[in-house]
Amino acid sequence: MPAEPLPPAPGAPAWFARALAVPFEDNAVEVDGTRIHYLSWGERGRRGLVFVHGGGAHAHWWTHVAAQFAADFRVVAVDLSGHGDSDHRELYALEQWTSEVMAAANDAGIDGPPVVVGHSMGGFVTIATAALHGDGLAGVIICDSPVTAPDPEVESFRLKEAFGKPRTYSSVEEALARFRTVPPQDHYLDYVIDHVGRRSLKPVEGGWQWKFDRHIFEQFAEGMRSIALPYLDSVRSRFALLRSENGLVTPDLGNFMYERLGRVAPVIEIPEAGHHAMLDQPLILLTALRTLLADWDHSEPQRRAS
Repeated sequence: MPAEPLPPAPGAPAWFARALAVPFEDNAVEVDGTRIHYLSWGERGRRGLVFVHGGGAHAHWWTHVAAQFAADFRVVAVDLSGHGDSDHRELYALEQWTSEVMAAANDAGIDGPPVVVGHSMGGFVTIATAALHGDGLAGVIICDSPVTAPDPEVESFRLKEAFGKPRTYSSVEEALARFRTVPPQDHYLDYVIDHVGRRSLKPVEGGWQWKFDRHIFEQFAEGMRSIALPYLDSVRSRFALLRSENGLVTPDLGNFMYERLGRVAPVIEIPEAGHHAMLDQPLILLTALRTLLADWDHSEPQRRAS
C-alpha cells in the first residue's frame, strides 16, 4: 500500500529531499510462515533492482539511493526476517534469507530476472542468492562484504561491543542521540543518519526500542565466513564488488574475491567511503551503481572457466 514518507532533516540537500519524496509502497509477502516486509518504487512490470541491507539494519538504509532508480526500474528494498518491519523467527538461516529476497522480488511484480544489490551482511545473503537462485537473477552487486573475514556486526556482538540487551528510550530524540553503526566510521552525513535512525525505531511500552532481533547475532556468534565463503565458487551470474576505501574489504580481500570468482568480476573502490557507503558517500555509490547497470545493458558478460 502507498506509504507516507518522513520529511528530511532540516538542512538536507535538495537531492536527498527529492529522493525521500519519491512515492513508494509498504508491502509484505509470507515466507515459511513469516511476514516479510519490503518497500517498492516505480511501476510494476519493469525490470527490477532489489536492495538488501546489512546486519541490524533495514530497508530504509537504501531509500535515498534506491528511490533514484524508480523512473526506470521496479525497485525493491527488503527487510530480512528479524530486521526492520519484518517478523522475527526463532531460528535464522542464510539460505532462508535468500528465499525472502526472491519472494519479495517475485511478489513485487518485477519483469524478468532482477539485479540484487547487497551491503555487508546483505552482501553475504546476496552471494548465497546468486549461488542458489542464479537462473533467476540478472546479476549481483556486493557492497563492502568481507567474505573471508569475520562479519563485522557479528564480531562486535561476540565481543559485547554492540547489540547488547534491549534498551528502552524515553523519546525518539534520546534514541537518535545513541544511534551507532557497527562498525563505526569516521564520517557520516547527519541528514542520512537522522532518516535511517528514525526508521530504525519501534514504539514499545515505556518508550522506543531498535527494531532488529538481537537473537540473530547470538545465533551467528561464530561468524558468517564459513557460511558465505563456499557460495563464491557457485556464483555464475554477473557479479561486481564495490569496496569502500576505508571499509572492511581491503585490497587483499578484494583480490582474493576476484580470484575466487574466476577473475571475471570487477572490483571497484568507492573513494573516501567507510564501510557504510550509503551513509557517507551515497552519491558516489549511486554513480557506481548506475555505471555498472549501464555497462551491463550494453556489454557481454565474461564467463568464468568451468
